[in-house]
Amino acid sequence: MISVGEKLPKANLVVMGANGPEPVSIADKTKNRKVAIFAVPGAYTPTCSSAHVPSFIRTKDQFAAKGVDEIICISVNDPFVMAAWGKETSATEAGITMLADAECSLTEAMGMRFDAAPAGLIARSLRYAMLVENGEVKILQMEEGRGICELTAGEGLLEAMG
Repeated sequence: MISVGEKLPKANLVVMGANGPEPVSIADKTKNRKVAIFAVPGAYTPTCSSAHVPSFIRTKDQFAAKGVDEIICISVNDPFVMAAWGKETSATEAGITMLADAECSLTEAMGMRFDAAPAGLIARSLRYAMLVENGEVKILQMEEGRGICELTAGEGLLEAMG
C-alpha cells in the first residue's frame, strides 16, 4: 500500500470532456500542484453519496484557503457514471474533478484495491483521502471499517493538514 513520502504511481484515469471520455495523467494533474484526492468504493453507493462527496463540497473553500489547487474524486467506475454522479451530487458544479479509474490501474498500483463479491463490488477502491504535493503523498487518511467516512471526509483531511 502506498505510504506518506512516496510518489503516486504513473497511471491514466478518464474524465468526461466536452467531446466524450478523455485520458488524464495523474502525474500531470499533481505536477507542481497541491491536490486533495479522495477515493470512494463506488459512485452512487450510500456512504459515498450521502457523506463523502458532500464533505468535500462543504469544505472546498477551506481547502482553497490552505493553498489546495484542486480536489479530485476517484472511483473505479466508468467516466459516464462519474460524470452523471458528479452532476447529481453537485460535485461538478462545486468544482470537484470526478475521475474514473476505469481499469483500476491507479487503485491497484497504490495497493488500494478490494473486492466485496457478496455486495457486487469487484475491483473497487478502499476509501481514502490524501494530500498530494508535486506528486508526493504528504498526508494519507484511511478508515478503519466499511461504511465509515470520518478521517477521509473533507473535515478529516483538513484537520490532518493542521
